[in-house]
Amino acid sequence: MSIQDIQENLRMIRERIEQACHDCGRDPHAVRLVAVSKTKPAADVMAAFAAGQKLFGESYVQEFTDKAEQVEAPVDWHFIGHLQSNKVKYLRGRVRMIHSVDRLSLAREINRQWKRIDERIDVLVQVNLAGEQSKSGTAPQQAPALVRKLSELPHLRVRGLMTLPPFFEDPQAVRPYFRQLRELSEEIAGLDLPGVGMDELSMGMSHDFPAAIAEGATLVRVGTAIFGPRETR
Repeated sequence: MSIQDIQENLRMIRERIEQACHDCGRDPHAVRLVAVSKTKPAADVMAAFAAGQKLFGESYVQEFTDKAEQVEAPVDWHFIGHLQSNKVKYLRGRVRMIHSVDRLSLAREINRQWKRIDERIDVLVQVNLAGEQSKSGTAPQQAPALVRKLSELPHLRVRGLMTLPPFFEDPQAVRPYFRQLRELSEEIAGLDLPGVGMDELSMGMSHDFPAAIAEGATLVRVGTAIFGPRETR
């Protein structure tokens, strides 16, 4: 895909985000676009950056480390994919947020790695709302207890929740899952846990992000609609 195509796609996505916010009475500045650059080359990241995109999401540790070395622009990296504990060290100090914390053992390793550089990392708890075995995430009924445990780790800052709901051709069919995540977020916020904020909801992708925005998404993860079909790994 050409630089011009990527930049035009970004322009259209931003317009759709603004329209979705207008339709549900939200401030467009409350929604941030995460350009999902996984499987795409560093040149595509640079093309998007030239069009004003600063926030990028990666799902594979090795690909991220390779790409981050090639991208010299001051981008913000979010890690959005399933994360193995033995790979956390490669992200240490290099990503702004991890969206996919789904178990205490992973959180403890993240805390251990960020302790080494005496910093805190923003994290989201990934919730598997439909109990799909093909997807990671804690069960919704277990999420409050997990967040409570994470609040005790001094080098983590829990900022909210993330989900990958089931795929439906009709984006409106996904809305109940987005609504469920928002309601779970509100429930956890009501616990008033120290150091825990439920101000971020990472949900919605290329085909359904307007529905996610209508239900309160603050981070929408869009890849295909910006960069074209995903490359096979």
